[in-house]
Amino acid sequence: MVTEGSIKTTEQIVSMKLACEIVAKALISCEDILKVGVTTEEIDDFLRTFIEKEGAKPAFLGLYGFPATACISLNEEIVHGIPGSRKLIKGDLVSIDCGAIINGMYSDHARTYLIGNEKNIVKEKLISVALKALDIGISNSIPGNKIGIVSQSIEEYVLSQGFDVVREYVGHGIGTQLHEPPSVPNFGKSNEGALLRVGMAIAIEPMVTEGDWETRMLDDKWTVVTKDGKLSSHAEDTILITENGPEILTRIKK
Repeated sequence: MVTEGSIKTTEQIVSMKLACEIVAKALISCEDILKVGVTTEEIDDFLRTFIEKEGAKPAFLGLYGFPATACISLNEEIVHGIPGSRKLIKGDLVSIDCGAIINGMYSDHARTYLIGNEKNIVKEKLISVALKALDIGISNSIPGNKIGIVSQSIEEYVLSQGFDVVREYVGHGIGTQLHEPPSVPNFGKSNEGALLRVGMAIAIEPMVTEGDWETRMLDDKWTVVTKDGKLSSHAEDTILITENGPEILTRIKK
């Protein structure tokens, strides 16, 4: 049985837009400190301070017991990395996944960065393919489409670029909770999934792998890595389904 997402009220949408604007600004501002020698804990502290100064609450902190404001995942780590004392080095791929809450409404946003002006074709392509896959998925997020159209379009593009998409972790609906129905996989068939309707909000988040899509969890019971140890990239936006098509709530001008 497919579970469809809730339709947001006008008031809820206003709060969601503000929460999304705050987390988008937080990640843009964070780019200035993503340098060799900075610890992932320092990045997390920066994001928590920024979000709280904007009058929002960190969406991830304490959620399901997660101990930080952001999931910060490096290289072969796909998602849910716990910030700590690890220092960034030149050539690191750093995925930052973060959210904010305003008036009980959630936002969710992720980007991957290459540290230290490293020139690496594979790493740069991983980042660009995840972003392009995200854009393709968003472009198909129109009323009347099934989620499967979004999913299939993402998978087909990523595979065409010589990479793969994670199957075990997917995008999701979002609103009064961070994770709501419907599921938004990055793979599948066009006739599958919930029907997109005006007023729904979803988080689309391609997780792109250099090698195989299979994953494993580290002993911390949070950090998910590629099973083959190869690199990964992650991109995510929160989207509102409108009569005029998808509205990307987590993108603002720099």
